[in-house]
Amino acid sequence: MEHNTVENKNDITVDKVSTSRFIFYVQLFCLMAFMLGGCYNLYKHKYKGKPEVAVPESTLYNPKYK
Repeated sequence: MEHNTVENKNDITVDKVSTSRFIFYVQLFCLMAFMLGGCYNLYKHKYKGKPEVAVPESTLYNPKYK
């Protein structure tokens, strides 16, 4: 009885170089996703400019009283 075994040369658990390359690409993908998400969040919540605020006349530098 002969057993034919097929070696899987692309197995990530055996080859140390393939494992480190895979981890490098996963880290690179996570870093890019984090950066793009942060940039999008900053763009989404950007400063919309100076709002018009109603200031009571009695609180001005030279207040005006009735």
